[in-house]
Amino acid sequence: MSVRRLAEDNVQPAEFAFNREFSAQAKVWIKKYPKERAQSAVIPLLMLAQEQDGWVTKRAIETIADMLGMPYIRALEVATFYTQFQLKPVGTRAHVQVCGTTPCMLRGSEALMEVCRSKIHPEPFHLNESGTLSWEEVECQGACVNAPMVMIFKDSYEDLSPERLAYIIDRFEAGRPEDVTPGPQVKRTFSAPEGGLTSLTEEIKPGSKGGSKTSAKAKSPAATKAGRPKSAATETETKSPAKAKANVKADAKTAATASEAPKMSSARKESATAKTKSAGATAAKGNSSSDLASTAKSVASAKKTAKPVTKGNATMAVAATAKGTAKAAPAAAPEDRNRPAGIAKPAQPDDLKMISGVGPKIEGILHSLGIYTFAQVASWKKAERDWVDGYLKFKGRIEREDWLKQAKALAKGGEAEYIKVFGKKPR
Repeated sequence: MSVRRLAEDNVQPAEFAFNREFSAQAKVWIKKYPKERAQSAVIPLLMLAQEQDGWVTKRAIETIADMLGMPYIRALEVATFYTQFQLKPVGTRAHVQVCGTTPCMLRGSEALMEVCRSKIHPEPFHLNESGTLSWEEVECQGACVNAPMVMIFKDSYEDLSPERLAYIIDRFEAGRPEDVTPGPQVKRTFSAPEGGLTSLTEEIKPGSKGGSKTSAKAKSPAATKAGRPKSAATETETKSPAKAKANVKADAKTAATASEAPKMSSARKESATAKTKSAGATAAKGNSSSDLASTAKSVASAKKTAKPVTKGNATMAVAATAKGTAKAAPAAAPEDRNRPAGIAKPAQPDDLKMISGVGPKIEGILHSLGIYTFAQVASWKKAERDWVDGYLKFKGRIEREDWLKQAKALAKGGEAEYIKVFGKKPR
């Protein structure tokens, strides 16, 4: 990708301002975004500046940045990133953008560029002697079916030959662009086949030779069957009475089998359960008395271990596994002495989601720990922060997103204090 830079200072104008028409349009674009998202209008405003002056000047970028309350470097990044913005003066009457992507290249775009080199300037992004014309090579402009093509300002000219492009350039140079109609320059409508339709050119009417054949096909059983979804009723309609009767019997048998299915499934389950019990009894007989005593001791130990584990206000029952061992509790047990102190839920808890990094799920967990106010979060010591960090498995998010500083600001003066400290609204 080529480096895009602003034009030299000797061609940059000293000032920029939207005229009355474009100023009104700029206000419309800005109003389309929330006040805190006004910077999103930077692209349409840069396009308006280019439409007014023909290219985007340094002062235009700075003026638009001031209008939207954004740093100059941010607006400059946008202007230099998108190739739609012309950063140097272009022809006052025409700036020809020649598509050089594969479809156009295969259809002769190189010859079109030679026309531009001979009639405008040997190098792209240079003006002709009178300053009225300029050209450049661009990527795909979306008219691949009608390749090769060029774009001049907002109009595309397609299906070009070198001779036709030379004529178009001459018309613009003469100040007569209306002499050329944009779009395909051959006998085609939009992207339809050149010269008109080549198939399906005649309508077959009922009663004609072709129409009678079509009607006959439509009445045939095969054609009728093909257009319908397969169903028991449809199949029965196309068969003889004897076959239809056989189908009815088969359907009744299938229905009976389906009704028996739940019973058979239940019987299989009971049989499997009986087999499992039998196998367990056999295994028990085969074990020595010491094995039985060991097994009983293991089960008793598992039951003793499987006590409810309290996580804040929520209680989680930890069941014993098949091997007689209980699942481990969370990494940081709520009974830890470093756990922050909780309080009873106040009538109006603080909206903890105003702290960046706290969403609805995390707020619910904090509530389960008895954390309802900004002041509680702001008072956490290092050990308490580490405990919450481990309990929520955040791996440093509390320190990284500075929950304490956010909570202190919100506890002190709400949203106004937060904006004062951080320069933005809480999310």
